[in-house]
Amino acid sequence: MREAIKEAARAWWHLLTGAALAVLCLLMAAVALFTAVLTLTVIGAGVLPESVLLLRALAGRERSRTAARTGTPVPEAYLPLDGPLPARVRTAVTDPGTHRDLVWAAAHAVYGMALWCVSLVVWVCALAVDGVWTGLAGRRPLVLPLIGRLAALETDWARVLLTPPPSAARDAALAARVEQLTATRAGAVAAHGAELRRIERDLHDGAQARLVALSMRIGLARRAYDSDPATARKLLDDAQEQAEEALAELRHVVRGIHPPILTDRGLTGAVRALAASSGLEVAVSVTGLDDHADSTAGTGSSGDGHRTRAPAAVEAAAYFVVAEALTNAAKHSGAPAASVALASAPAGLRVRVEDAGRGGAEAGERGGSGLTGMRRRVAALDGTVRLTSPPGGPTVIEVELPCVW
Repeated sequence: MREAIKEAARAWWHLLTGAALAVLCLLMAAVALFTAVLTLTVIGAGVLPESVLLLRALAGRERSRTAARTGTPVPEAYLPLDGPLPARVRTAVTDPGTHRDLVWAAAHAVYGMALWCVSLVVWVCALAVDGVWTGLAGRRPLVLPLIGRLAALETDWARVLLTPPPSAARDAALAARVEQLTATRAGAVAAHGAELRRIERDLHDGAQARLVALSMRIGLARRAYDSDPATARKLLDDAQEQAEEALAELRHVVRGIHPPILTDRGLTGAVRALAASSGLEVAVSVTGLDDHADSTAGTGSSGDGHRTRAPAAVEAAAYFVVAEALTNAAKHSGAPAASVALASAPAGLRVRVEDAGRGGAEAGERGGSGLTGMRRRVAALDGTVRLTSPPGGPTVIEVELPCVW
């Protein structure tokens, strides 16, 4: 009897919160009427998207209640309410998810309150019937389980009314995908612009300045050649040194665009070179990739015709991810060692960099320019970045880059 009362109390509480939500649905009906009148006057069209967001919040609350009661989440599918006001109003009016929410709100305003009122009658009957039937006769309760059935009936109706049709789910998924691609494209454009500015700065402040100084040295040497050969020879020696420095600057800029070592030795060889020059003890493990790939990125293949190198853009992104992660580990982690794992997967390339340093690296856009650039570079290829860095370490960066082998 005690367990039956507890279960009935939980079910009745669900019905009670449903009744409260039914009252809110009635208020939502007044808001909807007010919004419709304002929208017809055109002046109040801006209220419509906000009212739809409020309706979505109510429906989301019902989804949460239903999921908590049944243990199974209720899916949702909405078109994003963003952009200029005319686009938001058009989306609010045409979104199938909004239409289903309106039907649910109208129905729940009726059955939510009705089921709770019925549950009050059931409680009174249960105290009279089950009090005698169970308390005196020692039999299983007869009336109390009806409250649980009323709660189950409410959750069933809510699930039927709020579950979007497959077409709406596909439209919402497509809209979310378009929004994601728009964001990644913006990030890729920003990263590309930053990269161009960096190359321009490196050329202007480095190689160009050295070439200007080289030209001046050669001009001075030419003027002094007849009158003072020793001074002219010294100026030519200085000019040769500056030419070598300018070449070194240009090689550095070229490596920042696309490291030649990627073309010569492939991703695994390039990563091993990074590990050797990082200043840390770095263990590199490779799974499913060729350590001796062909000289052209994206064309290496094994004996059975299976390509063992990713496309050039994917290899470049993976290389810069490892370079940035090892640089951060050397500068900030305080760890003496790190590990790099490269693995091919059916859907792409996986990169994992781990160090046992102090941790505390921040995820998201607050993670510094290096991590932000890494995320943008990976997002431009439709990849994903996962950063785990609790205080005290370890710091783990996992990157997945989709590609076709």
